[in-house]
Amino acid sequence: MSVSVLYDIGPAVHQGAGLARYAERLAVHLRRDQRALVDLHLFYNAHSGHGAPATLHDAPVHSLRMGQIAWRLSVLVSQLARQPYRPIARMMRAGAPRTQPMLYHATEHLLPYFTTPTVLTVHDLIFERYPEHHTPRNVWFLKVGMRLFTRAATALIAVSRHTRRDLIDLYGAPPDKVHVIYEGIDPLFRAATAADAARVTARYSPDRPYLLMVGTLEPRKNHALALRALAQLKQRGLAHRLVIAGGRGWLFEPIQRLVAALGLTNDVVFAGYVPAEELPPLYTGAACVLLPSLYEGFGFPVLEAMACAAPVVCSNVSSLPEVAGDAALLTPPHDHEALAAAVQLVVTQPALAGEMRRRGQRQAARFRWESCAAATADLYCAVARSLLPDVIAYLH
Repeated sequence: MSVSVLYDIGPAVHQGAGLARYAERLAVHLRRDQRALVDLHLFYNAHSGHGAPATLHDAPVHSLRMGQIAWRLSVLVSQLARQPYRPIARMMRAGAPRTQPMLYHATEHLLPYFTTPTVLTVHDLIFERYPEHHTPRNVWFLKVGMRLFTRAATALIAVSRHTRRDLIDLYGAPPDKVHVIYEGIDPLFRAATAADAARVTARYSPDRPYLLMVGTLEPRKNHALALRALAQLKQRGLAHRLVIAGGRGWLFEPIQRLVAALGLTNDVVFAGYVPAEELPPLYTGAACVLLPSLYEGFGFPVLEAMACAAPVVCSNVSSLPEVAGDAALLTPPHDHEALAAAVQLVVTQPALAGEMRRRGQRQAARFRWESCAAATADLYCAVARSLLPDVIAYLH
């Protein structure tokens, strides 16, 4: 059985973080590995002037051109009115064979209303658990929209068991409607050679060993806790500096002020955006990678670091324990003393760090995009099979 899918590639067109990686990598592997089951068509709203990723140049593409706010609001209105989103519905009718309707896959938290089958990927419900970490306008939109989107979707993909529990607990989603499909780690992320690690790390911390954080600078990443832990470690004589790799998100200025207030100006490097090819050597060269986040729907940096043979200390909340397994040290996200103690263990006990590196590589190897694409293709087929009566009605 083959399923035609109109797939929202928008996150990979307009963004550059975890949602973009999910949309692009999953689409690439669906096209490459699941062609027998999935006839994939790409869709995006062309509000930014960018196009679909070059890695998907051979895929059929459909697009709208609408301002971002107008696009989001029109999607919300279609759900409130329970009226099919006509421009995309026309694309779906044009792209599907006569034997079946086209399934729509929303890869981010934005699902238009359709009478045909839909799949919605839910990455996290941070706006519900920590609304102060979103803008008020975005919180309003998501609190109204996500209840409608999750209710309307034929099937939900949760990227972790934690996100699945949130969907069930907060929205009352039927358990059999929510399917956990883990994301994958790119083959790019593997242990670098000593020479490559030295060459890249010399650019960011040439004279001292370093701790590393990777991710957009935003409050839920908990950089403030890491800085307080670093200040405590400096008082104990630790030589390491902290390298923070990632674009500046919102509320970045308070973090800069905290660095100065803690006397860490010479001990913190804001590396900004680091090219993808430099991330593996940067991970490999780190004495320890930190992810003390308040909440993660998945937590890519944990697995990237592990795949690159770096020891990891991360929070013991949200999805991080299930992603990290037994390969990381876990600490509470509000306890900088516990974080400092865990980091000190890693950097002062080579045997422990070596065991964490070995366990981390085994743990990271469990998360593969090939597996993610295979499970997603199976879900598409299951959704299509369960809706055969609707298919017959659609054809008539």
